[in-house]
Amino acid sequence: MAAVVDPLEARLLPSDSLRIGLVVPVSGVLGLVGPCAINCAVLAAEELNAAGGVLGRPLELVLVDGGRPAREVAAEVAGLVASGTVQAVAGTHASDVRVEVVAALAGRVPFVYAPPYEGGGHAPGVYFLGETPRRQLEPAIDWLIRTRRARRWFLLGNDYVWPRLVHAAARARLGAAGASVVGEGLAGYGQATRWLDRVAGARPDAILLTLIGSDLVAFNRAYAAAGLGAARLCGALEEHGLLGIGGDGTGELYASMGYFRDLTTEPALDFAERYAARFGPDAPMLNAHGHGCYEAVAMLAALCGRAGSLAVPALDAVAEGATITSGRGRLTLRDRQVAHPVHLARADGLQFFLEKPFL
Repeated sequence: MAAVVDPLEARLLPSDSLRIGLVVPVSGVLGLVGPCAINCAVLAAEELNAAGGVLGRPLELVLVDGGRPAREVAAEVAGLVASGTVQAVAGTHASDVRVEVVAALAGRVPFVYAPPYEGGGHAPGVYFLGETPRRQLEPAIDWLIRTRRARRWFLLGNDYVWPRLVHAAARARLGAAGASVVGEGLAGYGQATRWLDRVAGARPDAILLTLIGSDLVAFNRAYAAAGLGAARLCGALEEHGLLGIGGDGTGELYASMGYFRDLTTEPALDFAERYAARFGPDAPMLNAHGHGCYEAVAMLAALCGRAGSLAVPALDAVAEGATITSGRGRLTLRDRQVAHPVHLARADGLQFFLEKPFL
């Protein structure tokens, strides 16, 4: 079994394992994704350990709460690296945390970042598995303009780097398609519902929501309770968030993600079966953010196996073409990113109905 240890225990206890700093939120606005993310990382580590580990060493996960302020998280990760406690970093968390962690690591150890992100940010030893706005949201925006005649858009997100840059990409895409932005807002954490009246007053046909976690849940609850009817396209809505909302019966709540637990492809069904066999029928629901941690641990192992080393220059030299298989299928790094189909899903009660895949 792959152990998950807290940072203090990891510092105090010597180990022959290859230790990965697993940065996932277990507090804060994104805390609801933590349990599944930890499970998925554990599953990856256990499967790798059963196959002989990485570079002849077993994997061990050191949990870092990525839901805290970005500089606090980065300082802890940097301390774990400086002390030799961890030799690599993987995780799913907000982009402001990622920016600080990348700066603090300064290329000393590899870092695989799992969730959708705003693009750019290339640095030595940093690899991205999530979608950029061009792949994740622009095809869905085009689809809603075409099929739902969504011409008037409101853009609402949390106030940090990912929503800001996604909104910039969305404004350009909407303008090129002849649609208009009738309002835009960036809400501090815990402040999303204060924007409800302003959104309603703008009378949009569609809303691009780049809110995250509990803020996304709170806004969608309030929006439905107010009886408002615009289409809502979410860049961070997953299965736990839909459950937190209480489901949706409007037929107008959409999510665009690379992975949903209800995918019926052979790789997705196989992954779900392994997850259920390991953690039981009552385990936290599979979702894109959690599943990404499986991919992050697996990709670190694939890179190290290719390079025969943990050294960042060696990993960067062999990163092009590094491949893993996950619930999304076969994933290959190209220019330190992954290009893979994205699925547009519509909320139907407490489940997602998969509308369309976009290449």
